[in-house]
Amino acid sequence: MNSSNNSELLKRYDRLLEMTSELASTLDLGMLLNLIVDAAKELTNSQAAALLLYNQQRNHLYFEAATEKLRSDDTLIAIPMENSIAGWVYQNKQPLILENASQDPRFFREIDIVTSFPAANIIGVPLRTKDKMIGVIEAVNKSSGTFDDHDRRVLEALAAQAAIAIENSRLFRQSDMISELVHELRTPLSALSAAVHLLQRDELEAVQRERIRQTVANEVHRLNELATNFLELSRLESGRMRFDKEPVHLEGLLRETYEILRPQADQENVTLEADIQESLAPVIGDRNQLKRMLLNLITNAIKYNRRDGNVRTNLSRKDQGIEIQIQDNGVGIPEDQVGKLFNRYYRVPDAESRIVGTGLGLTIARRIIQNHSGEISVASKLGEGSTFTVWLPSGLED
Repeated sequence: MNSSNNSELLKRYDRLLEMTSELASTLDLGMLLNLIVDAAKELTNSQAAALLLYNQQRNHLYFEAATEKLRSDDTLIAIPMENSIAGWVYQNKQPLILENASQDPRFFREIDIVTSFPAANIIGVPLRTKDKMIGVIEAVNKSSGTFDDHDRRVLEALAAQAAIAIENSRLFRQSDMISELVHELRTPLSALSAAVHLLQRDELEAVQRERIRQTVANEVHRLNELATNFLELSRLESGRMRFDKEPVHLEGLLRETYEILRPQADQENVTLEADIQESLAPVIGDRNQLKRMLLNLITNAIKYNRRDGNVRTNLSRKDQGIEIQIQDNGVGIPEDQVGKLFNRYYRVPDAESRIVGTGLGLTIARRIIQNHSGEISVASKLGEGSTFTVWLPSGLED
């Protein structure tokens, strides 16, 4: 190594040290990933950089961040483990430099969507912690010349720090979820503690005892729901939940869901209606998860409805997929609250004392939809009702 090259490499390491402190102090995962790809682009003097994380559930790598705008915030681009450069780097746990990437049989064309320009040369290095592989960092098109051993060494050094920062961010997110759960547990536990104290009083009348017993039953049910929903959401967000792909006909799934929820709807005098377009193509996904998504959304529409109200579910073709619209004519949602609906444990304030729930149903539904490369939106008017619109890609090839 000559002195000029050595000096240049040392400058890049100095710059990396500056970046490392910022990475270590950033706990928001989205922000952290963007910092990493910006650093990779700068340190390798390349036109673009991208970061892919491994999803164990689907055995795919997914573009999670890039210096170029990704196709969509909600529809992550999947890269197969076989026949892709990133897949090779991940499986072999080795860096890879290609001068003519597009001519290599491992080149996956989806990279063109991310970079928005042809990829001439590529360098990829593994993202790994002490215990496991978590993903890949790629830099595309050296601004001058081609990628060399210096680029590899500095990108590997960045990847080592980035992997630790990513795992720390994930652990912080999990601890944050647990903190939120503990906070939510306090309300039912306080109610149970008060009920136990009151039941020990001899002077309580039978009517009061029965009311307290009902409170205990309700709070135990709520605790059970909290625990079940929390575990399901944590599995969904961590990628540990098993995902079985198969063609799913939403018409039949909707009818099953209605049969399950009809007793609850009857109890509230809510009518369940359906408008289903003929000859709908199936979607490809996990039938049980999609059923849970429908159960959560329609249960929500029943709970926040008015007595003698109705819930209408429309299934129709739209944009090479299936659109599901779930409409109710219930209490509606204040405009300033709509943006918070999918937050964990969030419930509309005016309804908290009247409606029992965990505040996780909509969060779980959205995560299931995202896991199926779909989208969800909501429109609501206070006093008139709400409409949740879900789009899922069709399983048919173009």
